[in-house]
Amino acid sequence: MPQTLSRRSFAALSTLGLGLPGLLAGCRGTTKAGSTTMIPGEHAPLADHLGWFSVDKPTIARVMSELTARGADAADLYFQYSRDNSITMEDGIISRASSSVDQGVGLRVVVGDQTGYAFTEDLSLEAMLAAARTAAGIAHGGAARGPVEFKQGQRPSYYTLSQPWSEIQTVQKLPHIERLNALARKADPAIHKVTVGWADGEEIVLIADMRGNIQTDIRPMTRLWCNVTAKKGDVTQSNSANLAGRHGFDWYTEERLQFLANEAVQRTMVLFDARRPPAGEMPVVLAAGASGILLHEAIGHGMEADFNRKNTSIYASMIGKKVAPDFVTIVDDATQDGERGALNVDDEGNAVEKTVLVDHGVMASYLHDSISAKHYKVKATGSGRRESFRHSPMPRMRSTYMENGPHTREEIIASVKKGIIAETFTNGQVQIGAGDFTFYIKNGWLIEDGKITAPIKDINIIGNGPEALRNVTMVANDCKLDFGGWTCGKDGQSVPVSQGLPTTLVSKMTVGGENV
Repeated sequence: MPQTLSRRSFAALSTLGLGLPGLLAGCRGTTKAGSTTMIPGEHAPLADHLGWFSVDKPTIARVMSELTARGADAADLYFQYSRDNSITMEDGIISRASSSVDQGVGLRVVVGDQTGYAFTEDLSLEAMLAAARTAAGIAHGGAARGPVEFKQGQRPSYYTLSQPWSEIQTVQKLPHIERLNALARKADPAIHKVTVGWADGEEIVLIADMRGNIQTDIRPMTRLWCNVTAKKGDVTQSNSANLAGRHGFDWYTEERLQFLANEAVQRTMVLFDARRPPAGEMPVVLAAGASGILLHEAIGHGMEADFNRKNTSIYASMIGKKVAPDFVTIVDDATQDGERGALNVDDEGNAVEKTVLVDHGVMASYLHDSISAKHYKVKATGSGRRESFRHSPMPRMRSTYMENGPHTREEIIASVKKGIIAETFTNGQVQIGAGDFTFYIKNGWLIEDGKITAPIKDINIIGNGPEALRNVTMVANDCKLDFGGWTCGKDGQSVPVSQGLPTTLVSKMTVGGENV
């Protein structure tokens, strides 16, 4: 594909007031004014990461000493640089393009149940010392001694790119955007409007704690989405699909672009024939993949340790107890290559892992950050996450899914006399403490006498997470993670996550369809 701007694209960029040479050049690792330092490579020495933030070990030690001067059980510095690019094409014309850069350090000190937190975007020694004194003033008590020496820890790598996003120019991305637009438009003559969105970026993090440990990470992220509107007579339908993960530019192959276009178009066109099912309590088959949103929201949050420590989760006293059938195993896993929820190290510098939450029906573990792990006298699960250096970490999910069961999708569908398949979800509400939920289903299917008979749309499913888990009666052997770009919100912080599910039968849920 030619690496040039189309005439229409050039005109659109000009009207946006964007400096064309600068936009096409990309960011190429630039950060602080006048700097052209390249982003450290995946296996770059610690000195390169320290140099990126213009700090050294003695500076970190000095700030840590100030942070812990009034006492500390734990303390850390979280340096972060993030760069994000986005491009939107509407009706074949680039309508929006933006790039943003953010950088700073968060300083945390923990004394018993007190947490002092402060941050600064100014990485000068004076600014960091002032922030350290602020945090120390919030939480203090006892005595603490800073580390004599800082040492970089070892970690695995679950997202290594052949070329960092900072080296990919905007002009290289445009042909992919134009190609996805063309594929979606030609898929069906009813397609009326196509919107394509592109996002890419990376984070550099450096985490130092009072025990003398330093961890670094380079975290890429990308997302490509396609929204389609189709018209048949006076009827208009819209739907979308997206791909996301910790991948590089070469991940966007022709096959993936074709898959994304087909998925968006098929989800849209089926709506013309879809109807609302009868309302009432009935079996619900959760389709493999995107149905993991229900597992994440209605069950996963209740297994985050802070909710249980505060006794606000229904699972607060359930460790070691039966919560699901024997064939149900639920995990939260940060170790999957390229997944949106993958991490090489968590935001406290802890090692990550595959955490088994429910083991063959028995509640086995919570998701722990360092604070909850100390409270429960267990090892942290590498689940301490934060939105940015402006936020203190807390236990969060990473990639949550149910493992394969003993059944097949065909067996599950054949077992249902009258029910529905929930396939794609758009939004929902969850009461985390009790697990009560309502989810809105955009696409689904009606099952009658063990057969799929008609598409359905625009319905709610209503239930309770722990109850739904107990009512799981069949789990298929087709587990897959959803390919979309999910973001989890909690206490005002958003983090990227992955989720998935095998085809799963819940014996009864309330379906908000039509009264017949």
